[in-house]
Order: sequence, then C-alpha cells, then structure tokens
Amino acid sequence: MLPAPRSGGFRMEGYWVWCGSVVQGEDGRFHLFASRWPKSLPMHPGWLVGSEIVRAVSDSPEGPYRFQEIVLPARGAEYWDGRSTHNPHIVKHKGIYLLYYMGTTHPLREPVAGDGFGLEDPRCIVARSNKRVGLAVADSVFGPWRRSDAPLLPARPGGYDSYLTSNPAPCVKADDSVLLLYKARRYEGNEHGRMTIGAAAASHWSGPYEPVSEEPVFPPERFHIEDPFIWPTGDGYAMIAKDMDGTICGEKHGGMLAVSADGLRWKPVPETKAYSRTVRWDDGTVQTMGSLERPFLLFQDGKPTHLFAAAADGPGGFRHAEQTWNIVIPLADKPV
Repeated sequence: MLPAPRSGGFRMEGYWVWCGSVVQGEDGRFHLFASRWPKSLPMHPGWLVGSEIVRAVSDSPEGPYRFQEIVLPARGAEYWDGRSTHNPHIVKHKGIYLLYYMGTTHPLREPVAGDGFGLEDPRCIVARSNKRVGLAVADSVFGPWRRSDAPLLPARPGGYDSYLTSNPAPCVKADDSVLLLYKARRYEGNEHGRMTIGAAAASHWSGPYEPVSEEPVFPPERFHIEDPFIWPTGDGYAMIAKDMDGTICGEKHGGMLAVSADGLRWKPVPETKAYSRTVRWDDGTVQTMGSLERPFLLFQDGKPTHLFAAAADGPGGFRHAEQTWNIVIPLADKPV
C-alpha cells in the first residue's frame, strides 16, 4: 500500500458515501460506482432504506472523482430493489457492463429526519430481510441500465441463505461463466443467524445462478469475514476480505488473504495481512480509519494497481462516524 492521495477518492457533501467499484469506460476515463444516502438518515442503518447507486468519474484512478448521475434510483416498493440499491460491483466483460448489487424493499412509509428510524424500526427489519443480490446490464458505462424484475439470488427456505443474500463478489470468466460469492444469513426462528459467505455459479453471466453447496464457503463458527473480493489466478482463485475479529490476519477489520483451487474450498494464507485500516497519506501523516471495508482491486494489464475501499472517520463503529467516503490507495508493483 503506497501513500493515499488526500485529494483523491470520492466524497459528496450532505451524503454518506460507501462501497466503491471502478471500471475504465469506453471513453478512457475511470468510472466509480458507489452507494450514497442522505445524512438526514443515520449512517447505519440508513442505507437499508435510502441508499442509491451513483456514478462518478475521474481522468485518473486516484481521482478525485466527480459525481455524474444516479444509476439505480428508487423505483417503488413493488419492486424487489425498489427502495434501496447498495453494494455495487462493476465488471466490464467483452464490451458489456455488468453491475452486480444488493437491492431491497419494504411497504412502509419513507423515513424522514427525526422520526426515530433505527435498527428496531419495522422499516429496517423488513428491508434487512428483503436484501437480495441482483444484476443490471448496459452496453455503455453511461447506460441505460437494464434492471431485472427478479433478483439473481433469491433466498432459499431451509438454506444458509434463507434470510438474505447480499454483498456480491463476482468473478466473470473468459467463457462467460461466473463464480459469485455472496453474504448470506439463515432464518433462525423469526430472526437471522450469523453472517456467512455462500457461493453460486452460472454458465453465463445472464444466469441462472445456482448455489453450488449446501454449506457456506467458510464454517461460520471458525471464520467471521465479510466483503470478499475474488479474482482468478494461475492456480485457481485468490480472495481478500474484511477480517471481522482479526483472528485470521491479526488486525480487527484488517484484510485477510485466502486462495482456492476451485472457488469452493478456501485456505487462508497464514501470517498475511492483505491491507490495514492504518493508512499513510501523501502528506506524510498516518491515520487509522474508523472503518475501512468493501475492498475492491482495480486491475490494469493483469495487475492490481489500486485498492478502493469504503472509509469512515472516528474511533470505529458506524454510529461514531461523521464523514464517510471512497478512499483510493495506490499499490506498489512489489512489497515496499
């Protein structure tokens, strides 16, 4: 991780900004797809009812990125993704743009500032249980985007993903097939169980997508991770992900690294930290972020050149953040 440019990344006045996924468009510029929701809502769980996916642009990977448009706006409670779109992951594949994301809905009133919206609010509970992974497709980075009226990964009664599917991490291959990791939770009574990571596959990116195992990729009693990002290697696949407890990489909420031959059986690389919440800035200062998650690697000419992540200030914990943004961290060709 090289020093991060303080003037880089993407921020928006008056909004919480999260996630962050980048592609080089047909215009040669770099297009960042992010989530935003108004600061009139709490940072967490405001995204569940007010997030929308937006596009920003820069002439360089580092930024700064400038807001261009809302890509996936709210479109009504009757749609599976009608009230919130979140977790964008953009892929350019054979000239087509594939935007994987999480969508959700609820039939209740819109939250407004000061109405007490929070984790125990029925709007939050319903929206959380309706989280599903979906896909929007466009022939241009500028759209228009074709959204499906059904999610890619519906919840499966009795499965580890019976409560929700979220946080898509696709690997789209040259033959058009896809390995898709995703976050899942199981119904346990009338509530959800612990967070797990599932795997699905499709012979073509357009679907259908089918879970490839009746068990999560990682045993949840041994691994507590979130936000995987995967890519193909000469030996199979590699992954970086948020280590929720720090028991794998040695830093709570730091980045763990894992490898797999088939995308289903993963082995953490011991004593390896993929990234740290402690960031060096290009002005010489060092700062430990309150949050650094949703990692995304930009590959150029087959090599990872930049790490994008959602960042928050404060001592840690969503409720203590005053500012959130997309941070961009250049990567060295070799360890430094």
